[in-house]
Amino acid sequence: MADPARARKIADRIKVIVAEYLEFRVKDERLGFVTITDARVTGDLQHASVFYTVFGSTEERQATAEALESNKGRIRSAVGKGIGIRLTPSIEFIADALPEGAAHLEDLVAQTRARDEELARAAANAQPAGDPDPYRKPVDRADDDVDTDADSRADSHAEAGADLEAR
Repeated sequence: MADPARARKIADRIKVIVAEYLEFRVKDERLGFVTITDARVTGDLQHASVFYTVFGSTEERQATAEALESNKGRIRSAVGKGIGIRLTPSIEFIADALPEGAAHLEDLVAQTRARDEELARAAANAQPAGDPDPYRKPVDRADDDVDTDADSRADSHAEAGADLEAR
């Protein structure tokens, strides 16, 4: 089991070797505008997954996938010569879903902005229902008002006591 730092270095090297090989050595007309986005290696360094994106239509993506599969042996040979480890890892090409995910997120953001603008237009002409200021505000009372409140409470307690005695 190789340590993760070594596996990451080998994966980065594989990414560079595959990108250079596709750019300068592969002469396949099916190969479109391909970008190698990432490479990952298993812990035992026996298998490498190479992620790629293709700019173009669905047919161009499919043709690029076929070109990569047909040139997989030559690319693996170049990787083996380039990384210089005892066993050359097997290579698997995986179409990266990153551009489709980013496009989906951009669509969601655009929809959200449109809804926010619609709500802002609706809120611009809106009037509050009921009182314009529905919150209670504290009432400023003078000191003498407080004393009269205490006196009135004492009077009401006395009246309540008298009612109880009358019963």
